Amino acid sequence: MSHTFADGPAAELSPETLVVSAGRPPREHDAPVNPPIVLTSTFFGTGAPVPGERGYGRYSNPTWDPFEEALAGLEGADQPALVFSSGLAAVMAALSLVPPGGVVVMPRHSYQGSLLLAAGEAENGRFSVRTVDIADTRGVIAQLDGASLLWLESPTNPMLEVAEIAVLADAAHAAGALVVVDNTFATPLVTQPLALGADVVVHSVTKYLAGHSDVVLGATVTSDPDLLARLLRYRSLHGAVAGPFEVWLALRGLRTLALRIERSQATAMELARRLQTLPQVERVRYPGLPDDPGHSRAAAQMNGFGSILCIEVAGGAAAAEKVTEAVNLWLPATSLGGVESLIERRRRQPGEPHTVPEGLLRLSTGIENLADLWKDLEQALTR
Repeated sequence: MSHTFADGPAAELSPETLVVSAGRPPREHDAPVNPPIVLTSTFFGTGAPVPGERGYGRYSNPTWDPFEEALAGLEGADQPALVFSSGLAAVMAALSLVPPGGVVVMPRHSYQGSLLLAAGEAENGRFSVRTVDIADTRGVIAQLDGASLLWLESPTNPMLEVAEIAVLADAAHAAGALVVVDNTFATPLVTQPLALGADVVVHSVTKYLAGHSDVVLGATVTSDPDLLARLLRYRSLHGAVAGPFEVWLALRGLRTLALRIERSQATAMELARRLQTLPQVERVRYPGLPDDPGHSRAAAQMNGFGSILCIEVAGGAAAAEKVTEAVNLWLPATSLGGVESLIERRRRQPGEPHTVPEGLLRLSTGIENLADLWKDLEQALTR
């Protein structure tokens, strides 16, 4: 794996600048502004392989390097990130750090794929899982005895609970557990979990980082060289590798991350305020609202409050489904984090926890005009 990992003046750049400048080719006469796409399955070499050589396409690709460098810089990591074929592949790589017979403590509300994957590993006897209310800090700490890994999401998917990352990370380390944070919802522009004590950060690059709903990718980030080596070994041996073209697209999408997050966060905040005024909405879940249970925690550890909000529609599942059928601009679809605004009733997914309300709609705000988004949502809710 060959990287030109940024340090020096680049480390002092603001995240808004770093997303644009990181991962660029060297400034040489007639050099391209953007890194090229390298399409190859193998690399020329003679003699016995030595560490650092690319060797084969399952181990390394020059197209991965700029994206991995840029993401590591955004997360404040001392080591390059690792890109994976999907977010779930990155999740599995992080779970591979759990020793046989270990214990994983996870939020009861998390990315559905993470919950199902961990449950499957538990059924196979590889480790056991303890699910917790991640907003209940004392309750989580009480479950850390004998734990091998604490898995965090903040805000959680889809209930938007906010975890006290630094407090929980300290407690987990005291108990001898690693800490992994899925930072997909927040992105490194809103939260930097490594600075709060996390050992590994996981991303579904598919979402905000790539930002255009056109690639499926994942990533892990760590500052620990040993953990990086273990994650890299997992990626190489399990073949969870990304296509060069998809990674190139993700880097191109990353360039506008700051602008997209700025716009979508502002829209989410205003929509949350307006939705509170509608009698058809029983509850608005958004950490930016002063009366939200996670507001004070979010204000302390986040740079903004994210671009996802949830509403509970009066009338339950049937009424919520009618809303998704009545919208014209909002796009009824799963996933999130693209330039387009998406809406989904989460309990339509068969594996969603039963503690998620039947009438809950998850809204991923995009970058469209606020007035247009509100008009469409209001007419769908008030029909």
